[in-house]
Amino acid sequence: MAMVISDELVRASGLSESELFQELVLMLYAREKLSLGKASRLLSLTQLQFQALLAQQNLYLHYDVEDLQADISTLEVSGLL
Repeated sequence: MAMVISDELVRASGLSESELFQELVLMLYAREKLSLGKASRLLSLTQLQFQALLAQQNLYLHYDVEDLQADISTLEVSGLL
């Protein structure tokens, strides 16, 4: 499904269409509506590039205790920890 953003909104924002789309993706990521992987793909960035963009915008990576525990388990299972 495609979303149409009016020219009036684009003009009022003072941003280009691509900048406005980036702002939308960043906002949805910040509100935890998009995962890191999905947000990265939408902007055609690697996850590392997206993390750099988050840092530039003073936004934070969503990584909590459950994520850490899952990562530790994965490392243990693969013999890396």
